[in-house]
Formats: sequence, C-alpha cells, structure tokens
Amino acid sequence: MGMTFAQKVLANRSGNGHVEVGQIVTVSPDHVLTHDNTAAIIGKITDELDKYGVVNPELLIIVLDHVIPAATEKNAAEHKKIREYVNKHSIKNFFDIGEGICHQVVYENGFALPGGLILGSDSHTCSYGAVGTFSSGIDRTESAALMLTGETWLKVPPTIKITLNGILNPPVSAKDLVLHIIGDIGADGANYCAVEFHGDIANLQMDDRFTIANMGIEMGAKIAVFPVDEITESFLTEHGVSPDMYDAVFADPDASYIQELVYNLDEIKPVLSCPHTVDNVKQVSEIRELEIDQCLIGTCTNGRLSDLRVAAEILKGKIIARNIRLLILPASKRIYREAMQEGLFEIFINAGAVILPPGCGPCLGAHQGALAPGEICLSTANRNFKGRMGCKDAEIYLASPATVAASAITGKITNPEDVK
Repeated sequence: MGMTFAQKVLANRSGNGHVEVGQIVTVSPDHVLTHDNTAAIIGKITDELDKYGVVNPELLIIVLDHVIPAATEKNAAEHKKIREYVNKHSIKNFFDIGEGICHQVVYENGFALPGGLILGSDSHTCSYGAVGTFSSGIDRTESAALMLTGETWLKVPPTIKITLNGILNPPVSAKDLVLHIIGDIGADGANYCAVEFHGDIANLQMDDRFTIANMGIEMGAKIAVFPVDEITESFLTEHGVSPDMYDAVFADPDASYIQELVYNLDEIKPVLSCPHTVDNVKQVSEIRELEIDQCLIGTCTNGRLSDLRVAAEILKGKIIARNIRLLILPASKRIYREAMQEGLFEIFINAGAVILPPGCGPCLGAHQGALAPGEICLSTANRNFKGRMGCKDAEIYLASPATVAASAITGKITNPEDVK
C-alpha cells in the first residue's frame, strides 16, 4: 500500500522507509515559527537558555505581528524582551514590527519549501501547505523544547482527500470555497487529519491555495496541502527559491484515505460563516439585509494583493455607508507597498476606509478595531467565536473580500453578485 503526503514527509524526516497512520515519529523541523508569544515561550526556559543556549539560531523564525505597534506598556516590554533575546542568541530570521503577519512573511521569504517541515506556535502555520510543505501549529511548550533541542515528536495523521473539479465563477472566491467545505465537514470533522487537495488545482492561483490551506485548522486539520505544480514552481522562483533547493513530495496513487470528497467549483456560491462557529455556514442570499457596524478586509487569510484588488474593483468610485467602519489590513509590507503603488489605497481612502499597518491586531481583538457590545463585524479573517475581536457580546461573520466590500457600500450584508 502506498503512502499519503503526510506519511511520506514524516517517513523521510524520521529516517523511516515507511510509516503507518498513528505511528509516533521523532523529527527535526526545518524551521520553528514564533511571534509576539516568543516572550512567553522563552520565559518558560530562561535558566536552560542561559545554560545551554539555542540549539540552532537559523532554526528559528520570529515575527512581531500580533500587537504592532505596541498598544500598552506590557506589549512594549514583551517586544523589548524578544529583541534582547534575538540579539543575545544571534537569531538571523527576525522580523520586527511592520514587516507583516508571520505567515505571509514566511511565505514571501521562501522559508516554506515543498517537502519541507515547519512547525509554529500559531495554529495557522498550516498555511504553508499551499506550497507543498508539511506545516502545522504546536503549543508554546513544544516550541520552547524545540529551541533547546531541535527535535520533537509527531503522530502520523490519517488523511482526507478532497478533489476539486472545474473553476470558480467570480465573484465567488477561494474563501467561499473553503467556508463551504468547512460547513460540510464541520469545525472538528478533520481533527488531527491531513487534508490533501487534488483535481483541477491549476484553476487556483497561489493566493487561493494559501487562503484554503490557512483555514485547514478551522476544520480541525493537522495540515492542509496542495501538490506542487507549475504554478507553485513559478511562485517559488519569483521569491528566490530555485528548484534545486527543494524536493517535492507527492502522495502515491494507491495511498489510503479515511474519507474522499468531491466538489464542483462552478456550483459554489457566495457564503458566510455566521456566529459563533466557522462551520455555521449559509449562503449570502439567506442573510442579506442584516445591518453591520464594521468591515475588515485583510489578515493572513485574505490580506494579499489579489484580495485587495477585488475589494478595490468593487469600491472604486463609491462611498461606504455612514454607519460603517471599513478597515483595510495588508498582510505584509511588500503587499502594502504594491497596493499603494497600484493606487488601491487611494480608492480605499476615497471610499472612506482606514488603512492599518500590516499585522494581526483586529483579527484577534488585540489592537486597532476591537468591537463594542452588540456590534456586528463582517470580516475576511478566519475565526468568529465569541470574544475573538475583543468583545464576547459582539458578533462576527466571515466572508470573502468581495462580499465584505459590497456590504461596506450598503451597510448591510450584501451579495457581491448584486453590486454593479
């Protein structure tokens, strides 16, 4: 019997010729990602770091992105502690405030490679499956141990195979597709599973794949991965990664899957994830006319240039509704600069939007865009549980950039297909 993508990568990285689902293996990842939580992580191992140091400074990637610029004295002190740690241990891959959201920074800087293994103390580390990387979130204690030893253990996950046929019809997007899938599978339907995407993936660009892989954790997946193709290779080349720098891994044709699902992309409609779970998915046409207070376009899920272009196309020449706060959050400095050069910011500002620095703040309710009791936010982010945006008595709906932009104009949830 052949092996799935997850089996193959974990077999390779553990030095085994073959591994079975459920087997425990010891692995050494290519990189370990941490962000503002680095302060808490190193606080767990202060004595050990003083005695032994970091096992390999190049193993670590640290990005300050969650509360930037620092919103409180506590945040500032944590950032200072991280900078001192970086300098003391000569950590090369450090990205200070303003560089972008950690997942986009990893993606843009070529750290995630096909067939590679990245672990990170953020659940959306699964995003790098877009380029054929085994990437998964771990907790802070595991991150601390990896800083000291460079090794950890993983259990080989079973795999769900999802075949995608056809092509999405704009304004339907990858966000609508992945929300549709999560609505079917459930928020825990893929718990500790790998999810492989197959079929007509050539009809999905890299930004589409990143959005889908990013939300793999929202169905409980350990990883969510796309096979490497010409689109992947072209993207990597553009970001300074040559083919001789990686060895792509593909599932065997006779690999065994615990579940197989098929989706026809041309049947997907604009959808929403309604409060307070991501799998509470309904078509936009079922919820239209619900008045909203805040709109957020961006985050690590939908803050790329293609997302901003879609929103700008809808908002160009229009003004957002009087009752709306529209926040635009590019995922990185690179995207921020490109959007500015293309004139997208002028469109957003003229429409009445506020441009935020590239970071995570409003997505988790930590900074710049928290909600008040009773308010409703329509967001392109990835989570909508109670309190996610800073208030347990507010409501969050998740949608595509097209749906959020269209709704910002009307002041109520609106199908983007209805906006000329």
